[in-house]
Amino acid sequence: MVQRERRLRELGVGDQPDPEFDEFASKLAQITGAPYAMVNFISADHQYFAGLHTPPAGQASANPAVTAGGEPGRVMAPDHGYCPHVVVRRKALVLDDVCDYPRFAGNPVVDQIGIRSYLGAPLIDDTGTTLGTICVVDTEPRPWGREGLETIKALAAELMEHLNQRDRRRAR
Repeated sequence: MVQRERRLRELGVGDQPDPEFDEFASKLAQITGAPYAMVNFISADHQYFAGLHTPPAGQASANPAVTAGGEPGRVMAPDHGYCPHVVVRRKALVLDDVCDYPRFAGNPVVDQIGIRSYLGAPLIDDTGTTLGTICVVDTEPRPWGREGLETIKALAAELMEHLNQRDRRRAR
């Protein structure tokens, strides 16, 4: 965890919205057809959606992170959702219907937010540090299939190449 937080600071990412990541999250949503997409960086005490795409108001029944005022939020508890599992496993995770998996069905995001399907991949940098994830979620079960898995992995690699290039420019 300490290595991840150090790398996030070095890269200048983590706890602030980033228009590039918001744009990337929108691209994720468009490519996968999912209503919600995130670029998620994980620290010891929270998850932060530096990139967030949500559908326009009234087009979906739930929000992956909601503030007290009902607006989309960017912070989630470290034990909510499925991204922490992706970070620990260091492998993509496909859940067509989270309720089909007893380990995942009881996650707070199912009852509190209404998440029913998840597709995510880790963001692993040049140093081998898992920084976080990219993911898409839906409030309905979705058959992501092999195509979804390959897509999310390719998009994670694309974003990591962008971050690695940004890091190399910063180091010059």
